[in-house]
Amino acid sequence: MPPSVLVDHSEGVATIAFNRPESLNALTGETFLALRDAVAEAAGSARAIVLTGSDRAFSSGADLQSGTDDVSLDLDDANAIIRSLIDVSVPTIAAVSGPAAGIGCSLALACDYVIMSEESYLMLAFAKIGLMPDGGATALVAASAGRHRAMKMALTAQKVWAPEALDWGLASEVVPASTQLRRAEELAGQWAQGAPLAFSRSKAAINQASLTALDDAFARESADQTYLRGTRDFAEGVSAFIEKRTPRFVGE
Repeated sequence: MPPSVLVDHSEGVATIAFNRPESLNALTGETFLALRDAVAEAAGSARAIVLTGSDRAFSSGADLQSGTDDVSLDLDDANAIIRSLIDVSVPTIAAVSGPAAGIGCSLALACDYVIMSEESYLMLAFAKIGLMPDGGATALVAASAGRHRAMKMALTAQKVWAPEALDWGLASEVVPASTQLRRAEELAGQWAQGAPLAFSRSKAAINQASLTALDDAFARESADQTYLRGTRDFAEGVSAFIEKRTPRFVGE
């Protein structure tokens, strides 16, 4: 079985790619552990990090195909990885194609710079399976796009296409299809030659000023998501997703 995360090091840039293209890079517990190790390794050896997905997707979010057991990724582990992407001292760039959905959206927004291909989108689809946003999304989206846009993403579960994401402040650049990784690695290469101490302190200052509610969001999301995962609505939402039908939620 091929590795679920690929890592390439070149001239000071670590490119980390989700590698489950058959599932649009859906994330499992194994993927998260591999990502954790890749980020930790890159933090000690690279001067810039690119996070991307193989083939035609960044990540479709948690893997739902195995039912409710497999989707219950350890949120503490996921939150720690997202926090590590934010806190790592080197610049991080998300190169997004296709969907960046669910926890995949949080991973993209945790990066310092988000480059989206013109056919890509962000999505918080949790409500479709009876869950709420997690992975810090309630804070990350609101910090960049504002409360009402965060609420729209959470309650409607609609796709936010790249041009709209740029307008909302969720993306840094939109580029032609299939060029997002090349552009990300080009920019990362420039930053790898830049002033690392200045970059590190700039990152820390901006994140401290703009993400003051992130740890509270992690705690609230974790507690509320744990509750929601025990509901009939969640079981129904996952069953409906697997069976490709409309869920029948009952509020229990």
